[in-house]
Amino acid sequence: MLYAGRVMTIRLSRRLFSTQVPEAFLEPLQSHLGITCLSFNRPQAKNAISMKLLHVKRHPTPIPIRALIIRSTTMGSFCAGADLAERRTMSQIQITKFLSDLRTALGQLETLPMPTIAAIDGPALGGGLELSFACDLRVAGHGVTKIGLPETRLGIIPGAGGTQRAVRLLGVSKAKALIFTAKMLTAQEALEWGVVDYVSSPSTSAFERAVELAQEITKSGMHPHFPRATSFSTAISRAADLSLESGLDLERASYEVLLPTKDRLEALEAFKEKRQPVFKGE
Repeated sequence: MLYAGRVMTIRLSRRLFSTQVPEAFLEPLQSHLGITCLSFNRPQAKNAISMKLLHVKRHPTPIPIRALIIRSTTMGSFCAGADLAERRTMSQIQITKFLSDLRTALGQLETLPMPTIAAIDGPALGGGLELSFACDLRVAGHGVTKIGLPETRLGIIPGAGGTQRAVRLLGVSKAKALIFTAKMLTAQEALEWGVVDYVSSPSTSAFERAVELAQEITKSGMHPHFPRATSFSTAISRAADLSLESGLDLERASYEVLLPTKDRLEALEAFKEKRQPVFKGE
């Protein structure tokens, strides 16, 4: 995944998109400028992650993105994890490469400069939940009942970053409980555990709530171009890995990126005039 130019962009790229039958594709929301969806499109397999999804060709067309929502094209679904039917046919070498490619893809997702939101409108199991952990925020649909890491029931452990990202997200004890027991959480339980950040109302979907959240984000001053967004995201994401003094140094460096921007001056002027600022990424 790549970004370039004044407005953050992402290319239809590398490991997520196919030129033939698209198992996943980028879909800008025409009604919400700057919000784009990464839509999974394997309904027959509950969007299980296949080798094909991870091995696809690049598309050169850039799409401006200020917030990215990861969702399923089919309501009542999100991502059921790795494609176990395919896994049974894979050699050890293929499995090793698959895990390496999956790690790379989730690493790219995690380090995108724009905010990312997982809209969990159905089961998020194993690699599907691990994928959501690579997003900045997670929204679960009110009626979702299967959110968890069931790998230990299959004689394995989470292999797409789950043991590491779960600890960073939940803390050691909760991460161990989730993984050791292979517990399936409802949306409300996932919210209580800290696995998700929001649950939609009974009358709305996770995707609809994610769009609302993305709109809130895109109204802020952090989205117009990638250097600023990257500095925001890096300062927050690395906080748990740094000493306080090192973290404060990183925060200061990130803050200083904002000082010479026209957007900062526009925000001060808007505050004075009691109006909403108009950010241009300058």
